[in-house]
Amino acid sequence: MSEINQLPENLKGVHIHFVGIKGTGMAALVEILYSCGAVITGSDVEERFYTDEILEKMNIKVLPFDAKNITDKIQYVIYSSAYKPDVNPDLIQAMKMKIPCLLYTQALGSYSSKAYSCGICGVHGKTSTTGLTGTILKKLDFIPSQVLAGSVINSFGNTCTYTSSLVKNNPDVCKNVNSGTRIFVAETCEYQRHFMSFCPQKIILTSVESDHQDCYPTYEDIRDAFVDYICKLPENGDLIYCADDKGAVETALLAYNKRPDIKLIPYGQNAGGDFKLTYKAVEHEKNKFAIKLFENENPSSEFYLKVPGKHEVLDAAAAVTLVCQLIRFYGKHPKDYEKQIAQGFADFSGGKRRSEIVRNFKSRSGNDVLVIDDYGHHPTAVKTTLEGFREFYKGRKIIVDFMSHTYSRTQALLKEFAECTESADIIILNKIYSSAREKASDFNITGKTLYEETLKHIEKKLKEGKIDIKADEKVYYFEEPLDSVDFIRGEIDKPLSEDYPDGYLFVTMGAGDNWKIGKEI
Repeated sequence: MSEINQLPENLKGVHIHFVGIKGTGMAALVEILYSCGAVITGSDVEERFYTDEILEKMNIKVLPFDAKNITDKIQYVIYSSAYKPDVNPDLIQAMKMKIPCLLYTQALGSYSSKAYSCGICGVHGKTSTTGLTGTILKKLDFIPSQVLAGSVINSFGNTCTYTSSLVKNNPDVCKNVNSGTRIFVAETCEYQRHFMSFCPQKIILTSVESDHQDCYPTYEDIRDAFVDYICKLPENGDLIYCADDKGAVETALLAYNKRPDIKLIPYGQNAGGDFKLTYKAVEHEKNKFAIKLFENENPSSEFYLKVPGKHEVLDAAAAVTLVCQLIRFYGKHPKDYEKQIAQGFADFSGGKRRSEIVRNFKSRSGNDVLVIDDYGHHPTAVKTTLEGFREFYKGRKIIVDFMSHTYSRTQALLKEFAECTESADIIILNKIYSSAREKASDFNITGKTLYEETLKHIEKKLKEGKIDIKADEKVYYFEEPLDSVDFIRGEIDKPLSEDYPDGYLFVTMGAGDNWKIGKEI
């Protein structure tokens, strides 16, 4: 990384201006740099986001974009990739004044180079795994740690980051590059190879499969990006990977062939030795599971999570594997901290738009209705999340409103999308939520296309005798999400059979704005 793209070692008193400060990653980085004593200003659009609350806690007033925001007191500018240096007035002025300007990914990479950093990556599970890791580290007061997640994590105190008291109370930890004492754990993103700016000492790889088709047309393209990222590990660096994910296993072996010095540490039900996962059961809306914390442990240590889905249990196994390696890094034994690990799992309740319980209310006819919002936008994530809800909330009838995100992803994975919502009792589909990076006219697909493919899939299941409801009674289409509100109100007012003694579960799912339905109903 060139000097011009490096933040200083000592951030105390350094004035940094953020362009696009309300972005989730940007606001999280603000929290991290603010905790190290930096002076922060920032600009963004007027529309209110959930990150406004995070910024307000730090007494940061968000300014509208304007060249006047850039004064001679500003020493660095960090900007979101959503804003262009030759278009945004703040950035144009900063360039004129020759103030160092860093992309968010460059700034995150620079900060990671000044700590013992651990990158969490994968097509699925990054945010939950990062949140779980931070929630456990909160219980381990001997580790000076900072954690940056890609969304608000409830157990962090409704922020995107966690900073331990050892870091807060010792400013020198933030500026000592060579001490190796400060642990920095961050969610790192594969999109456009953004994670290549990060400087990892350890990596968690949760999953690899085809996604982001606009920049990775084939599975091999995205797999090879992960291989290149893994090869950034230092000599004898740890790759913690999911032994239950075919893509992660393949990627780990390809990286090992290039770098046989890398230490491969598998976790999951197919892992041998340490960190083998045994999934127990769902009891009283809790996932019970066991993990081996060290080789030959018998019996394995038992834990529980109060968030639904076996995929969350896998994320928990990833988190505890990393934490155990960090405990060993500090010369201690993981088994001595079993209670703290268990308490960390018990405290974890998810995050913003990650199986987030939005509200619970009574319908007009008196039915109990639980509303959950989830960011799942890849068919694998949608499928596993809904199956998790089905197991977790056995006594509820499930209605899902799914809004597919990006034309390129929907077109590339149409068959998978048509099948992924099957476990819901009623499926509502909307138009495709587009990306600013693509034009709808470039594709021969719409939300109606996905609706028609989903109908065909349900009709096939009906003929096979695997479901007992007609496709047109299970699958519905509303172009605009809010157009479905009256239909949903009518459904949740209907009397329920004895199969659903607990009421309804209404789920909004996707990266779009269909979450607004939950408020309307």
